[in-house]
Amino acid sequence: MQLPDVHVVMNDISEGMLRDTKRELQNILDHNNRPDFHSDFIFHSFDCHEIPYDDESFDLIIANHVLFYLDDLQRALSEIRRTLKPQGILICSTYGASHMKEITTLVQKFNSSIILSADKLYERFGLDNGASMLSPYFTSIKRAIYEDELIVDKAEPLIEYILSCHGNQNQYLLDRYKDFRTYVERKTKKNFHITKYSGIFICRK
Repeated sequence: MQLPDVHVVMNDISEGMLRDTKRELQNILDHNNRPDFHSDFIFHSFDCHEIPYDDESFDLIIANHVLFYLDDLQRALSEIRRTLKPQGILICSTYGASHMKEITTLVQKFNSSIILSADKLYERFGLDNGASMLSPYFTSIKRAIYEDELIVDKAEPLIEYILSCHGNQNQYLLDRYKDFRTYVERKTKKNFHITKYSGIFICRK
């Protein structure tokens, strides 16, 4: 079956991210070799507070774990609404307060001074408050929760994730790395359960 042409604008404020995405996408298309699928991918770096496209340009906009980083969410949502066609759809992902809560509990039981992230992004735009923020701009909003969890049975991946967080953990953990590793190995010996509380909003203009 001949599929219609699909025109996709890939956006990130980082030129480097777009270069990486373009390379990976090209590898996927080359590997799958789909002659019946005609796609036009445009890689365009811009700030989503001011989208450089005409009114009613897009059928669908996807904002994947990005809205909670914005300085002016209302301005960006207004721009998204402006550039969506009538009945166009925004799909945006985020998470809630209980997302991966066990990791925070784990490190704070080791040292109560550790804060893995100073910013609670779910308070800026999360699963529990997102609908109210979206409602002035869309006529229909549906929330869908991903049914998911993590079961960790090795210490190394969990430690690497913790050390990569944007908080103050390194100043407390690096000097006591061996003790922390032993502590995490003990916690993961019989599997360590991590709650995943993330999902999407599907919004129609």
